[in-house]
Amino acid sequence: MGPAVAPETAGVAETADAREAAGVPEAVGVPVTAEVPEIPRSDDPAPRPRSRRRTRTAVLAGIAVAAVLGGVALAVSLPDGGAEGGGRSGPAGAASVDGGRTAPSPSLTATPSASASASASGSPSPSGSAPAGSGDKDRGAAPAPRASSPGAPAGAGGVPLTVGVEAYDWPDPCSQRYLVNRPPSQVSPPPTEQDAPGWVGALDAVSSGEQSVRLTVQGTGADTVVVDALTVRIAGKRSPLAWNDFAMGYPGVGCGGDVPKRAFSVALDAARPAVTPESGQQDFPFKVSQSDPEVYYITADASAYDVSWYLELKWSSGSRSGTLTVDNNGRPFHTSGNNGRPAYEFPLGGEKWVPEGTTEVE
Repeated sequence: MGPAVAPETAGVAETADAREAAGVPEAVGVPVTAEVPEIPRSDDPAPRPRSRRRTRTAVLAGIAVAAVLGGVALAVSLPDGGAEGGGRSGPAGAASVDGGRTAPSPSLTATPSASASASASGSPSPSGSAPAGSGDKDRGAAPAPRASSPGAPAGAGGVPLTVGVEAYDWPDPCSQRYLVNRPPSQVSPPPTEQDAPGWVGALDAVSSGEQSVRLTVQGTGADTVVVDALTVRIAGKRSPLAWNDFAMGYPGVGCGGDVPKRAFSVALDAARPAVTPESGQQDFPFKVSQSDPEVYYITADASAYDVSWYLELKWSSGSRSGTLTVDNNGRPFHTSGNNGRPAYEFPLGGEKWVPEGTTEVE
């Protein structure tokens, strides 16, 4: 009679021996549920045949292996979303474009879609908006053609007239004054009328008390163009500038002048400034053509405010019409009141600016 086996370890030993005898590898990792063959003991009369049990155990082990391999094959063959977007979803952040094709995340690809950009028309709107500061009602509209730019050729969509702008016209040299934010010792002598734009730009000067603007309006073709109206638009209104006031010209020399034809005035201090013809002058409309231009003289005055302003010229020609923005080379005209400001003048033959009224005029 052989050695006794402890009850707790007998089952484990028998199971291991049964796996080895049945030829089932342990690497499969599938628990064996088949009947474990009995191991013959020394006290048994004779070992029982095991061929039938071995056959059944091998069949069950083969079924287990096939199940494992089938699961692996099934996982490999599962769809991953496909071209039509079915099955599992793609990576997070993917965007679907062009009929459902999956594109990389926008954070990885910065190429914009062609449909996201729109081409802007290069043709100006005949009735476009005014410059910034004219009010919320004009925001978002196409800008109006500017008079400081050459007029477009006549034709469909073209502007059939041009407007030449002289922002610092001197009908009377002695009446022209400028505010400068500098002491007199740092201000150059008064310029001539033709040099006034450069003098003003170099000193950042602002028209003081009043500003005279000359407009030359001319057609670009054979068609007659009607100038229907000239309107004032206020871009800004503030307290007068606290700068020094400098008179142009020379005291008692070359002062005075005639009122030119087509002369208009604008009271910038008014609640609603308007272009008003001078006494005895004709009001709009006027006609212009390429061979028959018009010249308009506008004198804008301010005393209580510092005002930024521009003009709008309405025109029509046959079935076409539009509005031109008239300004100082893309910027508003700028005129400030000068009440109470220190005033200076430059004597003829003098070397420096002196307080106004201290020079004797012969």
